[in-house]
Amino acid sequence: MNRRKFVLATAGTATAVGLAAGFLRSHRPQPRVPAAKAEAPLPPDPAFPNPLRLPGAQGMYGVIDGSGALTLVAKGVEHPILPGKPARMLAFEAEHQGTRFHNPVLRVRAGSPMRVSFWNALEEMSIIHWHGLKVDSNNDGHPHYAVPGGATYDYHFTVENRAATYWYHPHPHHLTGKQVYHGLAGFFIVEDDEELALQKSLDLKLAETDIPLVIQDRRFDEAGELVFAPTAEERFHGHYGGEVLVNLTQRPHLHVATRIYRFRILNGSNARLYRLAFRQGGRLLDYTVIGTDGGLLDRPLAVGNSFLAPGERVDVLLDLRAAGRGDAVTLVSLPFDAMRQETAARGAPAHGELTHPAGHGAAVAPQAPASDGAELELLRIRVRSKTPYDRTTPQVLSRLEAVPDSTFSPRLVVLDQANGKWRINGTTYKGDETPIVVKRGTTEIWDLRNVPPTMPHPMHIHGFQFRVLSREGSPEQQRRLALDKSGLAATDLGWKDTVLVWPGETVRIVTDFSHPFLGDQVYLVHCHNLEHEDGGMMLNLKVAA
Repeated sequence: MNRRKFVLATAGTATAVGLAAGFLRSHRPQPRVPAAKAEAPLPPDPAFPNPLRLPGAQGMYGVIDGSGALTLVAKGVEHPILPGKPARMLAFEAEHQGTRFHNPVLRVRAGSPMRVSFWNALEEMSIIHWHGLKVDSNNDGHPHYAVPGGATYDYHFTVENRAATYWYHPHPHHLTGKQVYHGLAGFFIVEDDEELALQKSLDLKLAETDIPLVIQDRRFDEAGELVFAPTAEERFHGHYGGEVLVNLTQRPHLHVATRIYRFRILNGSNARLYRLAFRQGGRLLDYTVIGTDGGLLDRPLAVGNSFLAPGERVDVLLDLRAAGRGDAVTLVSLPFDAMRQETAARGAPAHGELTHPAGHGAAVAPQAPASDGAELELLRIRVRSKTPYDRTTPQVLSRLEAVPDSTFSPRLVVLDQANGKWRINGTTYKGDETPIVVKRGTTEIWDLRNVPPTMPHPMHIHGFQFRVLSREGSPEQQRRLALDKSGLAATDLGWKDTVLVWPGETVRIVTDFSHPFLGDQVYLVHCHNLEHEDGGMMLNLKVAA
C-alpha cells in the first residue's frame, strides 16, 4: 500500500482506524455534580477563567473503553491550547464510527488482549512506549523499533499489569522530548477487581469524580503556538516552560460537590518537578495517597505535600465534605530547593535568562520559563453544591505482593556528568551495546547513587515494576516526608516504575526480573528528564534468557 507523506502541521489528514465493536463507552465532557437540587452558577474567577478539559466521548482525551484492535496515528492537528488561539500541536488520533479522538484515555481490564497499530504520520522517526506496562521488548517501544514517517508498527500484547494509571508516549532517540512536548501523550488506565471495589465503595466515576490530571509546563509565542527551541544549556539542564497546563488547559477551574474526589495525577512535563499540595485560603489541606505508579497501596496514607517527578504518577483522594458552597481549594506546587548544583558548577544562566541559538531568539520570542522550584498555582477547585455523601475511604485498598528477596549483592548504578554529558555508570547510550545484563528470573537490588555536582534525576526502568527499599543522604525537604527510618515517603510505596533521586542521595530499589517471554529481552534504564534522555542518559538493559 502506497502511503502519502504527511506534514507535521496537517490537521485534516484522513486516517484508517480499526476498533473492535463495542469498544467505545460514552462519558460526559463535564462533571456530573450529584446535587440534591439545582444550584445557582458561581461567579467567574478571573484568576482561573477556563473550565478544565475532562475526558469525554470524543475529541481530546476522549475515553475508549475495552480491549481489541485500535489504530493510533501520530499526526499534526490544530487545537486551541490557549483560549481563542488555535495552534499546531501533535496528537495520537483515533476514529470510530465517525467519532474522532485525540490522545484518547485507553481504559482496559487487566488480562485483556491489545492489538494496536501505530501509524507514524510525522516527517520524522517515532514509536510508542507503553510506560509502566509489563510487555516483551518487541512491544515496549524501544527506540530501536522506531519507524520513519509514513510507516506503521503493530503491537500485540496482553495487559498483565495490576490496576493503575499508566501512560503512553513516543520514544524515538533524540526526539522524545520534542514529540512529547508538542502533545504526544495519553493515559492508559487498567482496572481489576480491587479497583472496581474501590470505585463502588466511594461512588467514583471516571471524568466525573475520578479525574485524570496531566501537568505539563509549556512555552508559547504571541500567536499561541508552542515553542520548543532548546539552547545548549537547556538541553543540558532540561526544558522548562512559562505556562503550566493541566489537561492542556491554561489556568483551569473545576466545579465540584461536597464529597470525596479522586485525582490521578501524571507529571507529563519534560523536566519540571512539582511539590503538590492542596491549599484553602492560607492553610494546606491534608489529602490521601491511595496509589502510585504501579497501582493501589495496601492502605491509604494522609499527607500534606508530595514530590512528583517527570514520568511519575500519584493517585490521591481529596475530601471536600466539610466545605461550603463557594469555597475554593487550589492545587499548587509549593516552593522547594531545586538543588541545581550543576548550574553553579558550569556557571550557566539561571532560568529566565534565556540564551538562544542563532536564528531563533528574535523570531520566536517565547515566554521566560518559571524558575524550577518556584511556587505555582495549577488548578482551582470550587465547591458549587452541597450534597449528601456518606461514603468513607476503605482502610484496606489492595493486597500488595511481598517485597521480593534477593540473594545478590546490590548493583551500584551511578548517575553523574562529565564533559557536558549526563551519564549512567560512566557511559551514555549506544544502541548496539547492553551495559547492564541480568538473568531472567533473578531478583536484583540496585543502589541508584546521584553523585554531585548534579541535579535531581527521575530514573525509569522499562518492562518491569520495582519496589523502593530505602533513601539515604536525602535532602531535608525529602526527609521531612519520610514515614519511617527507611526514609521513604508515601509516594515511594507500592509498585513503581520511576523514582526521583536527589543530588547526593542513594535510592535502593529491588526488581524481580521474571517474565514469560521467550529469548533475550532488551529494555531501557534512563532518566525521565526528557532532555537528559535524548542527550544519552540512557542504557540498554538486557534480560538474558
